[in-house]
Amino acid sequence: MTDSSRSSLEQDLAALIVQTLKLKVDPATIQPDAALFGDGLGLDSIDALELSLAISQTYGYQLKSSDPEIKAIFSSLRALANAIEKNRTK
Repeated sequence: MTDSSRSSLEQDLAALIVQTLKLKVDPATIQPDAALFGDGLGLDSIDALELSLAISQTYGYQLKSSDPEIKAIFSSLRALANAIEKNRTK
């Protein structure tokens, strides 16, 4: 998959994920629909907290663990980008 099939926000978000979590992967290799947790990028709950803080600081979108949609929001890069797009304040 090339960058042209990802939105600008997905590209920016992939870079933010790699930078925030100090992952040793090229942001361009993160597939938009691949899982972020478990078998995907292998993120865990601590990563989710760090990522939530970075997203809040960057986009003004507060991700809350109490949100019933939180697992769906964090399911993939595309799902996360869509949630940010709908809720961003910056």
